[in-house]
Amino acid sequence: MQQQSGTEVAARVRQVIGEVGCSQREFARRIVMDPSKLSRSLGGSRRFTVAELARIADAGNVDAGWLLGTATAAEPTAPAPSTGSTTARRPAVAPEGGRPLQIVRETVRLIAEHGFHAVRVADIAAACDTSTAAIHYHFPGRAELLEAAVRWCMDEDTARRAARIADADDAYEELRQLIALQVPYTVQQRRQWLVWMDLWAEAARSTAIGRLHADFYRQWRQTVAEVIRRGIAQGVFRGVDPETTAVRLTALMDGLAAQVLAAAPGEGGAAGVGMSAEAMHTACAAYVDTELAAGGGATPVTGTGPSPAGTDPSAPHHHAADGP
Repeated sequence: MQQQSGTEVAARVRQVIGEVGCSQREFARRIVMDPSKLSRSLGGSRRFTVAELARIADAGNVDAGWLLGTATAAEPTAPAPSTGSTTARRPAVAPEGGRPLQIVRETVRLIAEHGFHAVRVADIAAACDTSTAAIHYHFPGRAELLEAAVRWCMDEDTARRAARIADADDAYEELRQLIALQVPYTVQQRRQWLVWMDLWAEAARSTAIGRLHADFYRQWRQTVAEVIRRGIAQGVFRGVDPETTAVRLTALMDGLAAQVLAAAPGEGGAAGVGMSAEAMHTACAAYVDTELAAGGGATPVTGTGPSPAGTDPSAPHHHAADGP
């Protein structure tokens, strides 16, 4: 059987997305694909790659051969008994979230632990308890896999920011929540920072992955600038230049985070090595209160990371615009 046209393949992918029951953007996240590429492929201006279709088949629990319209697939499996759906189902054997997400999560972990250039496909396969052939089935080359891992990491970071500031009362609280997310208190936050630091080196070399990171970082600074701009309009921040202030604040967070990571977790500041996550939080919050808060010179917010007393770093803090 000949492979079907791009239009027919796109129609089947749309069917899979519909049966999965999520938005197109969320589906792109699950298959670790650039949302714009998914949109263009569905619209007919771009063809899906075989690897992308393999990930779509995995996420939708369908046979890849059915998606392609061919008699066989790279990992052929017999369809499960009919359940009323017109898609060709196969037994679910992938780990929770699907094999592609497992692969990229383990890739991110390995990058954080060993460095970008030290991670081999064989290491990723071992971490996923699978073969290198299975890794290449979803991601043909190492470069594509690493780019997918970076994109997933960025998407997760963006989603966490949106969720964290969704219920903020004003821009001051939004900015305070964004700062809390950037402080490497937890294992996951430290891992995220270690990946970012490796990517800065890639960005300096102007590699494809580095350019992806540079674009994301520009978006991050713009997010901070927009929050500052809203704060000025709300009267909780002074009339500073939003873009310039965003550059200064993000640079402060970057530099302090590097010092936190220079020390082992919980040992920041010991013997003059590195600094603690709590000290970083305090310094960044103090910058906001002294340089941005309406009225200026407000009492600095104390960094409140995880502690034996169970202090919650997301608890509301008083700021100048609140009044006495």
